[in-house]
Amino acid sequence: TILLILGFLSTLAVIALIAVAVTQNQPLPKNIKYGIVLDAGSSHTNLYVYEWPAEKENDTGVVKQVEMCKVEGPGISGYSHATEKAGPSLAQCLQQAKEVIPSAQHKETPVYLGATAGMRLLRLQNESAADKVLSSVGNTLRSAPFNFQGARIITGQEEGAYGWITINYLLGNFKQVSGWKKLLHSLKSLSETSGALDLGGASTQITFVSKGLSSESPENQLYFRLYGKDYQVYTHSFLCYGKDQALQQKLARDLQASTSTPNSSLPDPCFHKGYERTINISDFFKNPCTSDKKKQLPFSQLYIKGEGDYQKCRENIQKLFNKSNCPYSSCSFNGIYLPPLQGDFGAFSAFYFVMNFLNLTSEPNPFALNKVTSTIESFCAQPWQEVKTAYHHIKEKYLSEYCFSGAYILSLLENGYEFTEDNWQMIHFLGKIGSSDAGWTLGYMLNLTNMIPAEEPAGPPLSHGSYVGLMVLCSLVLASVLLFAWLLFHKPKCLQKGIV
Repeated sequence: TILLILGFLSTLAVIALIAVAVTQNQPLPKNIKYGIVLDAGSSHTNLYVYEWPAEKENDTGVVKQVEMCKVEGPGISGYSHATEKAGPSLAQCLQQAKEVIPSAQHKETPVYLGATAGMRLLRLQNESAADKVLSSVGNTLRSAPFNFQGARIITGQEEGAYGWITINYLLGNFKQVSGWKKLLHSLKSLSETSGALDLGGASTQITFVSKGLSSESPENQLYFRLYGKDYQVYTHSFLCYGKDQALQQKLARDLQASTSTPNSSLPDPCFHKGYERTINISDFFKNPCTSDKKKQLPFSQLYIKGEGDYQKCRENIQKLFNKSNCPYSSCSFNGIYLPPLQGDFGAFSAFYFVMNFLNLTSEPNPFALNKVTSTIESFCAQPWQEVKTAYHHIKEKYLSEYCFSGAYILSLLENGYEFTEDNWQMIHFLGKIGSSDAGWTLGYMLNLTNMIPAEEPAGPPLSHGSYVGLMVLCSLVLASVLLFAWLLFHKPKCLQKGIV
């Protein structure tokens, strides 16, 4: 009878412990926070809405994108002649954000606007107009029901750094390790970070951690301490080397080198055969990226005629990268220091959009460099009428420039940064990581909201779930040991008779 009672009580204790564990680990009501970032690029503006659980604010990978809205019209720098229209252009996307975020949380939701290379160029060209554009968007964002945190032009270095933070945060490369897990984790090396390659319309950035980083060019180095670990990061932003401005530079250089100035037509190997485009010369040389190549011409318009010759196109593009002078131990181009390339690279923004159009973004096994080259060469060789028919749903301006953009990306990565056949497959063309777009905006918000702590957040060695589970296990073991001990020293009569 005593044995049955003890067994019954032990069973009750175990059931009670399991019930406590299950009840304790019931999911709590969600306490979600939100943040909004507007990426005011050179050709367009995107609005992103992010959300994260409040109780896990300092964990890696908990912030996710829940909405993206593309603002209609040009980038805000395109309103330089009608600055008062820059702010109102954002209204539709702000309305979309209001519908996604619960109205009770509007007031506490931070909203940030970061303007990139298009506005950096406008500030160089016309500082007064740039200030008025920022004032206009600031007024619109202040009038929205959110917690406005500022609208400003970010530097190229910031753009590169925030892009690097974004992809490594989303990939889970900033490992948080605490308590007894540190001992286990110290037995294996911390996962390496991924480099970031960003290509916009007006600038391009390269950012990565390199063991070969020297102190010879301190202006290209940044130091981060994230989750208790130090990172020494190389970054550089090339203004005027985004795909749109690179095309302008190439055309200006071709025009400058042209001997047939009385003729207003210019053959261009980077456009498909049969394609024609007209350019106003007066607008062309106003751009800070082309103003140094200004040339007096006897005509007001330039007629570009496509040739569809990939090899000639590459030769023309390569002239944009000055490799003749390097004052450092190693350089990318234009005399800019570049340490040895190291690790994987995530290539996003226009890198991804162009390569995705060309069906060259296959993961997890990226295409070999020779396959990428032959694909772009074949595409450029297609007559314009064939291309237009095959891709009739794509805007003509974008479609006409994919040949140039593909050739430019290869030139930038091969000739500019010196990726080779051997390390080409270290480049991964990324559109999204999980549900979030790869880009600088998430890193920008994480930094400004202090959601990435310098030191590891303090915490117990075990999570609450692990703790309860371990307590249940220990209780089961203890009950079994006590039962076994009782059976061993107080054998019931039935067992004793069995033994006799």
